[in-house]
Amino acid sequence: MPTIREALEARERDVLAPQAAKSAESRGRVHPEAEDDVRPAFQHDRDRIIHCKAFRRLKHKTQVFFAPTGDHYRTRLTHTLEVSQIARTIAKALWLHEELTEAIALGHDLGHPPFGHAGERVLGDLMPGGFNHYVQSLRVVQKLEHGGRGLNLTWEVLDGIAHHSKGKDGAPVGLPASKQSKTLEGQIMRVADLVAYVNHDIEDAVRAGLLREADLPMDAVGVLGDTSSARIGQMVRDVVHETQAGGMTEIRMSPPVLRATLDMRRFLFEAVYENEEGTSEFRKAAGILGGLWEKVQERPEAFLEARAIEADGLDVATKDFLAGMTDRYAVGLFERLFIPKPWVGPVADLS
Repeated sequence: MPTIREALEARERDVLAPQAAKSAESRGRVHPEAEDDVRPAFQHDRDRIIHCKAFRRLKHKTQVFFAPTGDHYRTRLTHTLEVSQIARTIAKALWLHEELTEAIALGHDLGHPPFGHAGERVLGDLMPGGFNHYVQSLRVVQKLEHGGRGLNLTWEVLDGIAHHSKGKDGAPVGLPASKQSKTLEGQIMRVADLVAYVNHDIEDAVRAGLLREADLPMDAVGVLGDTSSARIGQMVRDVVHETQAGGMTEIRMSPPVLRATLDMRRFLFEAVYENEEGTSEFRKAAGILGGLWEKVQERPEAFLEARAIEADGLDVATKDFLAGMTDRYAVGLFERLFIPKPWVGPVADLS
């Protein structure tokens, strides 16, 4: 009698599109292991990511605004969940593997440092050879979690995480085969990430008073819509229809929607991500990470495990330590190390 997992794998073969990745056909894991009796491989990967420590720390890492006091600003965790929802919507409509798509989405930012993209820039300057959060995300799941053993995820999830980053100018679709994910699910994740942050960062910037809806580029608004919900819906429909029309050979967007999406992102970089007022606190954040880097390098034994230094060297171990911090942990450690505490003398004798 087949196990529950084997029955679910058979259902994947019967139901999903021919182009979908299938759990039973995975390229496998770096370290072979017995399959779960209940969960197919990609579902198992999704669960491992949700339960890892790096995922929980995302709730206290900056998305755009440093340590926002309002209850409704996004954090790196809520961004990740919104990406996951958009990615699964596209995957479901295309009859692709939803749980593989979700696993990639949930794992794509695990290596993001504190203080958002400002933190990434600072670590890039401090670390010999630079720093990229998607490379660090792979390092988290391949080595840093579980006391140095990593999560031992499938090749397909690792491939999707490795190919998600776009930066300021990268396109979400239409890349050469050598630069895009080998699965359609991984390609969905790349698009969903852009769809999510372009829209939710507009909402947060409006809430913060950095821009008004009327400031958005009108041509892009005319193509995508004048509300966040409308824009997301238009982008998702376009991706689904264009991918189907293209024979499901790769994830696609139509030229007008792609152009409008990139115009909106370009506007956000100018008006929000590189805005003098909105990023003023990040200059302080740069000082925090720089100060912590120096202190850890001076006294590594006080902060780092000896095995981490022996395995990868002091610079890599320091980078791993700082990148794993939440915003509030970094600020708190900086205060303990650099901010003098007021002297409290003996209690006065009032007798």
